[in-house]
Amino acid sequence: MALLNEDLTGLAKSSLFPLGSFIPIWAAVDQKDHQPLLLLLEECVAATTPELQSASLVYPIITNKGCLADGKTGNSRFLPRYHPSAILLYLQSFKFALGEEVYIHCKLVAWDPEVFDIEKKACHYIKETGEWELLDDPSQSDLCKCCDSSCKPRLKRGVDSEPQGLVQNSVLGPLTIVENSETRIPSEFVKYPTVEQGW
Repeated sequence: MALLNEDLTGLAKSSLFPLGSFIPIWAAVDQKDHQPLLLLLEECVAATTPELQSASLVYPIITNKGCLADGKTGNSRFLPRYHPSAILLYLQSFKFALGEEVYIHCKLVAWDPEVFDIEKKACHYIKETGEWELLDDPSQSDLCKCCDSSCKPRLKRGVDSEPQGLVQNSVLGPLTIVENSETRIPSEFVKYPTVEQGW
């Protein structure tokens, strides 16, 4: 995982972000000799500590097996992929631990790019339509309907033997969100960058 600069052409030169500005977060999996892999962010939280403890104060960003919860309260969203093995989270900075060091903790899952289900997905909230959308195939956005409740599969026999994909926990930070005089930008004025090149 890495912080990118504003135009997504390189690594961020600063880890200081004004409240309401956007934090481009890039994550990728090294394909090596594997079959093609799809990278998903299953869960992400912001915390004030580099290690998560039970007493850690956390701010939920991605919950419910790939639902970008922060996109419903703010203007965060996933940007279109340039490659299945990488994902770009365009996270709007939030009012959590202002002025303190913040760490982004994520559970990354590398998965079969042909198979989506309610536990293997990347969903973001589209304010204009008021609906959740599946990043990789909007025609399958019904998989995101559980984002407002609970994305748990129906129990079936042999569930423990089902493949879980390659899982890794990753931590990004520290970064600092600072108060500024501007308020959060209304969603209709947000311009999301386009991804023109890979990393």
